[in-house]
Amino acid sequence: MHSLKVLILEDHPFQLMALHQMLNANGVFDVLAAESVSCATQMLARRGPVDVAICDLYMDGPDGLALIRHLAEQRLASALIVLSDAEPALLDTIADLTPQLGLRLLGCLRKPASGATLHRLLSDYREAPGEPSPSPMVPPIRELHRLSTAQLAQLREQWAVNYQPRVDIDGALVGVEAKVRWHHPTLGSLAAGQFFTVLEGAGLLDMLTWHVLEKALALSTAIPLDDGRPLPVAVRLPPALLLDEELLARLERLLRQQGLPPSSLTLEIGESHCAQLAGEQLQCLEKLHRLGCRLSLDEFGRGTSNLAQLFDLPLSELKLSSEFVRGMAEDGTKAAVVAAALILARRADLGVLVEHVDTHGDWQAAHGLGRPLMQGRFIARPMSGGELLQWIDAREPEKRDQKGLAL
Repeated sequence: MHSLKVLILEDHPFQLMALHQMLNANGVFDVLAAESVSCATQMLARRGPVDVAICDLYMDGPDGLALIRHLAEQRLASALIVLSDAEPALLDTIADLTPQLGLRLLGCLRKPASGATLHRLLSDYREAPGEPSPSPMVPPIRELHRLSTAQLAQLREQWAVNYQPRVDIDGALVGVEAKVRWHHPTLGSLAAGQFFTVLEGAGLLDMLTWHVLEKALALSTAIPLDDGRPLPVAVRLPPALLLDEELLARLERLLRQQGLPPSSLTLEIGESHCAQLAGEQLQCLEKLHRLGCRLSLDEFGRGTSNLAQLFDLPLSELKLSSEFVRGMAEDGTKAAVVAAALILARRADLGVLVEHVDTHGDWQAAHGLGRPLMQGRFIARPMSGGELLQWIDAREPEKRDQKGLAL
């Protein structure tokens, strides 16, 4: 059996010692233990790459995210274990980002670290050291794959819809994005990316999408903006649903039932899917646009579409990750992505939304783009409808009197 080489980044001496001992108990004796990012980078320079890096996210000075980027850029680790008490929204972001950086995300160790969880994560790596993890933040979800379509469909009440606020440059609320989590009784809270493939394989992505749409549009009706307009909501749309002949009629009925104008709904589609859209799907997007729904291009800069292809889409908005905005002055690739976004937005009269605004630095960088909308943990985490109402009340209590609403 391959003897693992592991790096630990943890600035708490007791936690660092405990993790070292847990690794030894798991037969891992080649351990690089570092209390800071600079110490970790020096060790790696002397002793070379590791199989697994265990990184604390929050530290004094450069944090674990800085080391994760360094590990990826220099190919100094094959796999990653996140050590953190971070909120699910940040862990979701890391789960999305890590595979794109070329690292395998084994999972998350909550503090204080559990020896049993660490043993399972290391066992997963040893069983398949070259394969990506199907479920990065929770125990393996093999049991979901064993369920029939009918059994999966019966679990829809476990699908919880949360809402992440979007604000303008002045901090005023302009809408929310609906995000779904699966609150599984034994596997815990699963982010959408961790179970999409299961539902897609069972043919249930449509059911999930309509579940989110129904909840989101009900919230739009229940919580108006200060000017009385329904709260705008954004929902991710799977490309396969664009082939459903009943999509338009069903969506119109749902909007009519809630008494909502189509403009209150933004439907998001990832740029990575745009180059593969068939003629029927493009026609459906055009029909949704004519109906009055707003269309947003997610993941701008990550896909393979060129600007000419994107000009053909009836878009209303571009979503740009803060990772491109942050540090673009020093990075030509980031600067090119941002420039392309601004060119497209200006020529096609599109709005720009910067997502993953998770730090004050992200907020400041986004301000440099003019007047984009913003969304991220620095503003607010995804939350339930009731929590959203409390968040709004806490910001502007004198303007709202809706605390009796049950969402």
